[in-house]
Amino acid sequence: MKFPQPISVEELVRIIGMPVTRRGDFAGQVVGINELHSVEPGEVTFVDCDKYYSRVLQSPASVVIINKVDVDCPENKVLLFSEDPLRDYLSVVKHFKSYEPQQVNIHPTAVIGEGTVLEPFVFVGRNVKIGKNCIIHSNVSIYEDTTIGDDVIIHSNTTIGGDACYFQKRADRWIKLESCGSTFIGNDVEVGCNCCIDKGVSGVTYIGDGTKFDNLVQIGHDTHIGKRVLLGAQSGVAGCTYVDDDCKIWAKACVNKDLYVAKNTVLYALSAIDKSVEVEGQTLFGIPADDAKKKWRELAYLRKLSTLVDDVNELKKEIKSRN
Repeated sequence: MKFPQPISVEELVRIIGMPVTRRGDFAGQVVGINELHSVEPGEVTFVDCDKYYSRVLQSPASVVIINKVDVDCPENKVLLFSEDPLRDYLSVVKHFKSYEPQQVNIHPTAVIGEGTVLEPFVFVGRNVKIGKNCIIHSNVSIYEDTTIGDDVIIHSNTTIGGDACYFQKRADRWIKLESCGSTFIGNDVEVGCNCCIDKGVSGVTYIGDGTKFDNLVQIGHDTHIGKRVLLGAQSGVAGCTYVDDDCKIWAKACVNKDLYVAKNTVLYALSAIDKSVEVEGQTLFGIPADDAKKKWRELAYLRKLSTLVDDVNELKKEIKSRN
């Protein structure tokens, strides 16, 4: 999320409003807040986990809210030492992106293109842009900071730009990472009924031109779905995953988080990808997904397993009888 105006590190500390110790030097202005996977120079991020200390310190972030004191501060970076980095990160998010209730179905800031039809009971939030010649069917909810291209069809009861399912476990409760990102849907996209496309936690959830959704599809936060991708009913792609162009993800198939799926990948129904797919044009099946022909052969062998066990037992009996 970019701030409305750049701020100084001193102003950032004031917004946090909690005691922090500062180390390092950054001469520029702070222009936004972001997570590790999408942080850019001039932005602030946070880290409170051993697994990510090194990656965050080496990231492009200019300001890091951190709870580990015994680390070296990289050049041209400011470290803000905090007892609870997530708490302080969220205080910045809420300062710039607090919840504001909406009393009308179509927010006055929404921009709706020529020829676009909004059927009854459509909700359109603030700062939404919808292109030309779109059809938005009844009971669709389009949350704030969503951009939709031209010639898009969104079917009934779909939600675009809802909050991410992103929580941190504490001793007595779950802490929500407030979503302050956005959602982008390209041209000539069709989204079926009862689909959910979550906004980015701090970045953009992106749906490319020409992509088509069946009903009941779930797209996680900060995920990139490329051009001309087909997604079957009840399929899902978890957060921060990149699905490249011309992929086909069939019914009830799913892709885990933080992965890359190469162009022209076909994922058969009821399958699941748990590791990145680097080679283009593969057809995958199974859990975990692998080459479809290989998986079918494995299933054929499994069907023969009981017969094979019987044959082995018979051979053991025969050998025993000879002895």
